[in-house]
Amino acid sequence: MNAMTSISQSDTATDLAIAMRGVTKIFGSDPQAALALLKAGKSKAEVQAETNHVVGLDNVSLDIERGQIFVVMGLSGSGKSTLIRHVNRLIEPTAGEIVVEGNSVLTLSHDALRNYRRTKVAMVFQKFGLLPHRSVIDNVAYGLEVRGVGRKERLAEATKWIEIVGLSGYENSRPRQLSGGQQQRVGLARALAMDTDIILMDEAFSALDPLIRSGMQDQLIELQKSLNKTILFITHDFDEALKIGNRIAVLKDGAVQQVGKPEEIVLKPANTHIEEFVREVNKARAIHVRSIMTKGPGEPCSILVSEDARCEEVLPLFAEHEWVGVKDENGAQIGSVTAKQVIKALARHSPS
Repeated sequence: MNAMTSISQSDTATDLAIAMRGVTKIFGSDPQAALALLKAGKSKAEVQAETNHVVGLDNVSLDIERGQIFVVMGLSGSGKSTLIRHVNRLIEPTAGEIVVEGNSVLTLSHDALRNYRRTKVAMVFQKFGLLPHRSVIDNVAYGLEVRGVGRKERLAEATKWIEIVGLSGYENSRPRQLSGGQQQRVGLARALAMDTDIILMDEAFSALDPLIRSGMQDQLIELQKSLNKTILFITHDFDEALKIGNRIAVLKDGAVQQVGKPEEIVLKPANTHIEEFVREVNKARAIHVRSIMTKGPGEPCSILVSEDARCEEVLPLFAEHEWVGVKDENGAQIGSVTAKQVIKALARHSPS
């Protein structure tokens, strides 16, 4: 398989971390025969009925830029977990191309693939994936141990990340002694300790209680501000996707239904399937102030929010302020937004 034939030079530019083109995965004994039916226009259900093969992914093409949290969202059976496992080649595609950091993943030799998994991508699992007989610090340091990092160095690095995720004092505890949220923090610390450019998170927070889950989401967002990693995040929860995602892809039956910024998905759903998701969604979590603000420096304001701030974050400020300023990434005021603008935007996009 020549994994570079359809991915152009511009596709592999430095701002792209992951490029997928026409990735299709069919599970069964004769996937090529099923692939032919799929290419002829048969649906996933029709292919399964005729061949007893399961279509996991159907012609998926995605561009994931460096430094963004890219969320793949879909219901059970939509293909989202199958997709993420193609990035580190735990699953081989039936057809298509995958380029990560400018290199074809599908042409890597066995040794090169092993090195790629140890140094380029790290993964956080839904079921934590911790080693029960190891302490917290040894779990966090495990990936570095596999990489061949010396004990003193890897334990120092593990200690740093344990502190960052708020688990100082638990270094010598066993996973069974921790709550679910604490165990997931260990899994996150282990991935971060690897210091890879790309982190894969497969339903990483879905096993947690709602309050703990929200806290983990907040911590991930906060960490990302300083780490600037490329994070591919899988979830079935649309509110979670809206809260953490810079961009969102919605999957159904293995096929991409829509890709866009959170507010684009919510305000301009591509089809009835996505409309069902957004009907009851928290619009304040999706709409960014940049999309509704009055542009221009205007009158200086002592309260400034980022242009990426969501209406959900800004609404409480109007208890004491009639309007707030909006700043760019350099801190310069580029606009303003009022409570009336926010309320009007939310009312306009509320379900009838």
